[in-house]
Amino acid sequence: MPTVSEILRRKGDDVFTVSPTATAMDAIRAMNNHRLGAVVVVDDGQVVGMFTERDVLVRLLGASLDPESTRVEDVMTTPVAYCTTNTPLTECKSIFTERRIRHLPVMEDDRLAGMVTSGDILAFEATDHEQTIRYLESYIQS
Repeated sequence: MPTVSEILRRKGDDVFTVSPTATAMDAIRAMNNHRLGAVVVVDDGQVVGMFTERDVLVRLLGASLDPESTRVEDVMTTPVAYCTTNTPLTECKSIFTERRIRHLPVMEDDRLAGMVTSGDILAFEATDHEQTIRYLESYIQS
């Protein structure tokens, strides 16, 4: 059964983080510049929240807050759902569905080890299916 570690091997373990005291506007700019749907909020090396596109729409703009003066910690999502490198992809998909989220920080030995998204899993499964099809076509033709 495929695990998160297989996705991180393919995509890498880069994760963009922000401080809880950063302004929402700083986090939004970082998300735009890096084409991200979410950033992990880290304080003293500990994951304390997630700041997502949904937080921008609902908790920030929906509440008519000023992004320049609102701190991330005031509008971030908590508690944080997460997985480990050994988490099966089927379990990640269940978390995405149950929590209605698209981003999961990957934790390993109490440290942030990466990020996996629902899109990462879809891409992984599509590639895996393509490889299986090629193998079966080759087997049938031989």
